[in-house]
Amino acid sequence: MASRHLTRSIVMQSLFEWDFSGKLGDLKQILERNLQEFGPGLEEKGFAFELTEGVQGRIEGLDKIIAKAAPQWPIDQISIVDRNILRIGLYELLYEDKKAVPPKVAINEAIELGKNFGGDSSGKFINGVLGTIYKEIAKTEPPENDEGKVEGSVGCGEPGESNQKTDDQQR
Repeated sequence: MASRHLTRSIVMQSLFEWDFSGKLGDLKQILERNLQEFGPGLEEKGFAFELTEGVQGRIEGLDKIIAKAAPQWPIDQISIVDRNILRIGLYELLYEDKKAVPPKVAINEAIELGKNFGGDSSGKFINGVLGTIYKEIAKTEPPENDEGKVEGSVGCGEPGESNQKTDDQQR
């Protein structure tokens, strides 16, 4: 498992535990314990703390955006796993350096977390919510490639649509 993917998994588990306990525990201590237990040789510990603190510090705003993108699912009715994966994915989509974590990567990583930790339809649900948000962001800020040229959309549309381009689409 790649280092950043493992880091995101540990952050999600820590946020889950914190959220499950009514956000009463010390999230930093929960994360430190989980890093020791699940990622003893992990090199990206700084990324874990940055991501956790970023989500925790912006949780109300993230939840409002999620609620707007999924109006039929009030935030407290979204499973704890899915809601924390959405928070992580949305935080990365909005606040991470786009060169370090491109939007496609943020969305795909969230989908993979949903498939690994969520229910049967978590990946599709997460794809739908984050894809909707990404489309809104793209309307105001067209994505750019390394040369500063505007690129096409990432294919993160309706639930169930594939995020992966076929070999023919990539050529």
